[in-house]
Parts: sequence; C-alpha cells; structure tokens
Amino acid sequence: MSLEALNKRVKTDLSHLAFGGDNWVRPLTHPKGHVYDVVIVGGGQSGLATAFGLLRERVSNILVIDENPEGLEGPWETYARMVTLRTPKHLTSVDLGIPSLTFRCWWEAQFGQEAWEAVDKIPRGEWMKYLRWYRKVLNLPVINEVKLKLIEPIEQGLHRLHIKGSGAPKEELLARKVILATGIQGGGEWHVPPTVSDSLPKHLYAHTSETIDFESLKGKKVAILGGGASAFDNANFALSEAVAEAHVFVRRKELPRINPIRQMEGSGMIERFHALEDADKYAAIAHFFKHNQPPTNDTFDRASSWDGFHLHLDSPWVNVETDGNRAIVTTPHSSFTFDFLIISTGLLTDPALRPELKLVEHHIARWGDRYHAPEHLANPILDAHPYLSPGFSFLSRDEQGEKYLHGLFSFNYSALISCGISASALSGMRFGVPKLVAAVADQLFLDDRDEILKDFFEYNEVEFVGEWIDKKVNS
Repeated sequence: MSLEALNKRVKTDLSHLAFGGDNWVRPLTHPKGHVYDVVIVGGGQSGLATAFGLLRERVSNILVIDENPEGLEGPWETYARMVTLRTPKHLTSVDLGIPSLTFRCWWEAQFGQEAWEAVDKIPRGEWMKYLRWYRKVLNLPVINEVKLKLIEPIEQGLHRLHIKGSGAPKEELLARKVILATGIQGGGEWHVPPTVSDSLPKHLYAHTSETIDFESLKGKKVAILGGGASAFDNANFALSEAVAEAHVFVRRKELPRINPIRQMEGSGMIERFHALEDADKYAAIAHFFKHNQPPTNDTFDRASSWDGFHLHLDSPWVNVETDGNRAIVTTPHSSFTFDFLIISTGLLTDPALRPELKLVEHHIARWGDRYHAPEHLANPILDAHPYLSPGFSFLSRDEQGEKYLHGLFSFNYSALISCGISASALSGMRFGVPKLVAAVADQLFLDDRDEILKDFFEYNEVEFVGEWIDKKVNS
C-alpha cells in the first residue's frame, strides 16, 4: 500500500463511520465577533487528537492554535533529543481506534510490513512526520504562530482569549470552551534549581527544554544534572555532536530501574484511574514520582558507550560557582570544572506559574485544598497540582470562581494526580482524549439544556404519512 492509497483508505473508513456530520451545538452570537464552541491551545499530539475527537462528536465549530511554526509543534523537533520514543511501538494513541490512522499503518504504507517488524521503538523524527500527516489527512483546523497570552472570562461560559503572533488573525478570540493541550510544561514551568540559577550567568547553563548551541560546545566538557531518561538522551546527543565529555550527576545512589508506566499499561491503571478514591490517586502518583522514569536500556547503552561519558551516582550538587568563563560544580565527593551545564531537573506544576491563567488561578482548586495526605506521603509538589474533574475541567476553590472557571479544561501534565497519565503520556492518550471530549460535549449540551429540551418537547414534524384503509368497511 502506498501513502496515497492509505489517504484514501482513511477517508473511506471515516465515511463508513459517518464522520463529519452536521454540527449539533447551538451557535452563540456576540457583538464582538465569532464565538468558537471550543478553542484548543496547543497543536501537538494532544491538541490534534482532541480536535479529531470533537469532530467525531459533531462539534465542528472549533479552532486549534499553536505558538510554533507549522510542523514544529510539540517537543519532537525542538528540544526532544532522544533517538526513539520511549513508548512500546504497539501501543496506539492519537488514532482513537481507527486502524488506518495508526502509526503502524502509516509506516507500513511507506516501508512495508517487514520494516515494521524490524522496528524496535518508533524513531523520534518519524513520529513528528506522522503527526504532520495526521493533521493533513484529517484536515484539522489549526493555525500556527499564535500564542495565548491571557484567558479573560467575560461572562459565565464565555472567554476572551488574548493572543499574539504572526499567525494571529486578530488580537482576541471568543470561545465557550478552552482546552489547554499544552504538553508537559503546560501546567507550570521548567525547573532550574536556585543553586544554579542564582550562581551562574545564563550563558553557562541551559535547561533541557531550551535550545542549546551544541556546535559551540564541540571539544568541551559538559555536566548534566539529573538521573531521568532526558539526562541520558542529552548526554548521548551532546557526545554525538562532538562534545568531548558529558558527565551525568545523579543524587540517588542507584539509578531507578523500575518504570511504573509499564505496569500501568496492562493493569487497568491508566484507563480506570479516574475511578480511584483521592487517597489512592495521591498514593499512586507519590509512588510514581518516587520511582521516576528510568532511561530506556537502549538510551543508556548509547550514552554509556561513548568514551567521553561519565556517570556520578550519589552526587547532588551542593555548590555551583563561576571561575572566569567556566562553572565549578561541587558534590559531597569532589569538585569539577565544566564549560557548560545542562539542567535536566524536570518541572514544577502550579497554575500560579501560568501567565495565561493569572486572572483565574486563585480560584483554581489544588490538591492541597481538597485532600490532606498522611505525613509519610505528603508532598508540596503534588499538593500544588490542580484538582480536576474526571473530564479534565478546572474546579473552583469557592462559589465565585465557578462561573469564571466554567468551560476551562486542562489536558496537560498538570492532570497527572487527578486523571493519571492519560494526558501526559502516549500510552494514556487513547483513554484520556475520549473522556475529555465527552466532558466538553456534555458541558456544551447542558449549557443549552433549556433550549434543547424546549425544542424536543415542541417538536411536531410529521414523519409517518401512511393511511390505513379498513378493508372490512369497504367490502
């Protein structure tokens, strides 16, 4: 099968499912301009899958905006530096159950079934190519180079989105529902420890989420702080770009060896996580954080095979300072001098860190508001996460905030405690997107409940026009 043939097959499959039927949502008019039923912020894999899911539910007055140039949405060709995805290749995600939309079908259409069997994990660049194809073949309504600056509730159920960027059609959009499909950093911000940020000029360090000029680091000595998968991805990438030495520093005495996601993928923990009590959810994610996600074996093998690779276990950075144009890193065991530091310490999650939420974040309920964890589990990092509904909507700390938050949904990493990994990992997306889409569609329906029921009770269009002639009377 060719890619052209696959495109035709996708359209045929969708036509058999009556995809693209008439929009059932009642249009809302406003003197300030067009009102979208849903605006999705983020055109990466989560935003694209959500748009497809809404269109399948005949919610078509939607728009997806993304701040990046077309084809560079998400991390895959910006700051992600892994060779392959970490997810097993057989797990499906954004296809939402349509076989012809799976990565496997897309791959086999170009390279054949034997080539698929030979794949261990999906190459990172090929995944991005697949997402570009997915967007195109489904003709999803995405506009690029549009950045959301601020969400301003203007009345219950209606939000003004202040936007900017070269692709922005105007300075504001109006939307009944807003979905923040903003990825791993979309619920907070990337974290650089003050030990580094307060001690060094910015040209001596960068977080892994930033653009790094590896060309300027050729032949130089680099330190990487962190023991997760991303640290080893960056070490391998740096060494492949001719960095002389890459030293990975890990505070643990041993690298994590257990990946909780693998257990979750087959146990029902992903698809049924929403059914757990709060105590179980909190304990499960506390356990998840404790183990973290180790590097894949192939990533570790690639990184450690380089002569310039060095691993320092049980080596937290207790002090960082400058020495001219270099950085001195001190651990409990020794001091080292480096030309550049790469920080792989993840992120902090808290709605207060998001500029687009500054008008409403003080109303957003956090886990610390709704659940008081036992002392041995309590963690302020977990407590700062938003407390979301099973359908990913923000919930309010107070009655006043309910009208401001109505219609706002968080389908990003901040949903981790409330909804599990369904919005933060590919292996959870096929379960998370339908829940999100159902919640958004239900809310749209209930918002117009009175008018919908009125029309139902008043409906009197004649369908049956048959007449019965009594043969006995006429005989």
